[in-house]
Amino acid sequence: MEGKGECGCSFYQRAKPYIAMISLQFGYAGMNIITKVSLNRGMSHYVLVVYRNAFATAVIAPFALILERKIRPKMSLMMFMHIFVLGLLGPVIDQNFYYAGLKYTSPTFSCAMSNMLPAMTFVMAFLCRMEKVDIKKVRCQAKVLGTIVTVAGAMLMTLYKGHVVNLLWSNHSIINSSVQETNGDNSDKDWFKGSILLIFATLAWASFFILQNITMRKYTAPLSLTALVCFMGTLQSIAITFVMEHKPSVWTIGFDMNLLAVAYAGIVSSSIAYYVQGVVMEKRGPVFVTAFSPLMMIIVAIMGSFILAEKIYIGGILGAVLIVAGLYSVLWGKYKEYKEKEIEEAIIPEAVKGVNGNNQMMIFVDN
Repeated sequence: MEGKGECGCSFYQRAKPYIAMISLQFGYAGMNIITKVSLNRGMSHYVLVVYRNAFATAVIAPFALILERKIRPKMSLMMFMHIFVLGLLGPVIDQNFYYAGLKYTSPTFSCAMSNMLPAMTFVMAFLCRMEKVDIKKVRCQAKVLGTIVTVAGAMLMTLYKGHVVNLLWSNHSIINSSVQETNGDNSDKDWFKGSILLIFATLAWASFFILQNITMRKYTAPLSLTALVCFMGTLQSIAITFVMEHKPSVWTIGFDMNLLAVAYAGIVSSSIAYYVQGVVMEKRGPVFVTAFSPLMMIIVAIMGSFILAEKIYIGGILGAVLIVAGLYSVLWGKYKEYKEKEIEEAIIPEAVKGVNGNNQMMIFVDN
């Protein structure tokens, strides 16, 4: 019985990163659908980003103040600069560009384009020497090939739409008038513009992951780091909004879909997501964290076509297939690398065994 309990506990510990990342994809999927409806009804994406990060700060800050009051590192100038840039990359650049791209395209297309994230993260991690590439090894070849295929899929989705694919339940959508009208009026020029915005958003998000991974090595209080990044993002977003939006009415928000959108995005997609991603990334690295985004695309495609009567194009399907194939090539290579690392870590303690002056066996393990 004891052996079964230990086995179950061990399985749960191994499965926790997967469970956490899969749960986050459902959270992100809901955010995409709700936000699309809010944007279609006229809400400014600049204001949405401000309120989103304000909600995130309000939710996560009390937990950070109470739970990490004894382990919170001191703030240095270099750490402040890291947090400043994290706020700029994530809350400001990524979120504004993503929402603008979402407004010009569709939830499923936006999610599919965001699947470039692992490939971009891998390239940036390689440039920052966080990922090693030995082209003679199959796992490294898989990561490089997967990156190339992923980029090719994104380019196909950007440059080619093709015919509309009609799904059985599309005519029975719950919310269809505003979204159908918006999608129908989108020109190819707007679709291309939205694609470029989404690519820049994904690039900023990949940069955010890399810098977050570096920062967490020095700032070992993940809740506090999340709260500070969201707070910094709120201040920066307010400044951007004052420059871009000149009508006081854009700040008005009531008990409607707009409030649901900012509250959901702030609590689920910012505060909880930043914290969970940071914890999982600390153990598995940034490439692992970004490898689950295809699941979000599938969830959004089903929800978007059923709830919003979203139009799905043949070019989007072909591009998404390429992106997912490339993504899982990267993930397979990363998994093989992780298993090799586990074997090496298991062997090292045996290799450093020594004998002390009394001929007693001693084991030196670096904690």
